Amino acid sequence: MDYVQGTFFENRNKAPLADRIRPRTLEEYIGQMHILGKGKILRQLIESDHIPSMILWGPPGVGKTTLAMIIADLTNAKFIAFSAATSGIKEIKEIMAKAEQTRLMGERTVIFVDEIHRFNKAQQDAFLPHVEKGNIILIGATTENPSFEVNSALLSRSRVFVLHSLQTEEIIKLLKYALQDQRGYGGQKIEIADELLELIAVYSNGDARTALNVLEMAVLSGDKQSDATIISQDIVEGCIQKKALLYDKNGEEHYNLISALHKSMRNSDPDAAVYWLARMLEAGEEPLFIARRLVRFASEDIGLADPRALETAIAVYNAVHYLGMPECNVHLTQAVVYLSVAAKSNALYRAYENAKKDANSTLADGVPLHLRNAPTKLMAGLDYGKGYQYAHHAADKVTNMQCLPENLKDRQYYQPAGQGLEKNIKERLELIKKLKTKQ
Repeated sequence: MDYVQGTFFENRNKAPLADRIRPRTLEEYIGQMHILGKGKILRQLIESDHIPSMILWGPPGVGKTTLAMIIADLTNAKFIAFSAATSGIKEIKEIMAKAEQTRLMGERTVIFVDEIHRFNKAQQDAFLPHVEKGNIILIGATTENPSFEVNSALLSRSRVFVLHSLQTEEIIKLLKYALQDQRGYGGQKIEIADELLELIAVYSNGDARTALNVLEMAVLSGDKQSDATIISQDIVEGCIQKKALLYDKNGEEHYNLISALHKSMRNSDPDAAVYWLARMLEAGEEPLFIARRLVRFASEDIGLADPRALETAIAVYNAVHYLGMPECNVHLTQAVVYLSVAAKSNALYRAYENAKKDANSTLADGVPLHLRNAPTKLMAGLDYGKGYQYAHHAADKVTNMQCLPENLKDRQYYQPAGQGLEKNIKERLELIKKLKTKQ
């Protein structure tokens, strides 16, 4: 837990380049013009010093922390930064109590929580009453979807501002600024071609910190001449090495990729499905997570249209568990392709969801007497089991006994889609219906 007041931009001569040239004002800030351009809402709130509690949501390296620092420098409020790694409930409550006293004295307190998604529910709950009372202005920064990671009560009392990945042109502008500004390399002569700056910008994938780290490494690795540092393409490519995949196993991209895989299989597109599978595995996804999702898919989107789909998914799950990566990649591919080309039906999913609605509205209703067992004379005397029809005594093994509660009579939850084996099931259900009407 750090108490931070005044400027954040001191004593940085030995800091990494990304920290040394961190923007100090909105004029120096690059990107996010959709919320920080002239006349845009967040800029107006900052310049008028009417800062609400807010969540800054965006990918890494787009300026969330920098923006919070600029707000701290511009606002007329005490500023305190919290760290999820070092701030326990006790420390948070102590600071909240001081913030309440500060408010009573007419001074506001801005609380900055970087990586707020790493705070557990109890830690987030500790902020809530003080946000409600106006004791603090909370600014949370997160790379994760706040809908999943921030308590709904806290989220409803905060403005969410979405920050976007920086454009290639914006990254190039930032790199040139770093080469010219005295806090960066303005005091040195650095020779680097514009196309190499563009190469760095493209590699960074919208992450300013990544771009600046590569530039700093390139400068340190450059050919030192008597009057300049020469940065060649070989040096830049050596610093870049292998482009990292945009992936976070615990973040939104994790859910985006599994969604892409699921929807590609649902659309019977094995090529797209294998691509998304490879994206996940090569980025380091846990293969058992994928295998579990395939088991779910086998019943949710295929079901009785091809019962072997579930058998295949279970077998592949076991193979993945037995072998692990990288050997299990071919087993997952087998399952993904099979599930993609299998006949599709979501009849089981729809059946349960429709039944769930009725079940939740009738939880207090008892089971019809004719469907109850009567193991004692008392229960038999109360008509438990009275009227029950034993299907095996019927010639066709079907009776016209009503098995649903009276208020749900004749409901049909399972409606086969007519694909694959469900075509036969549909015909069988139609026959059963006719047999019941004959009795």
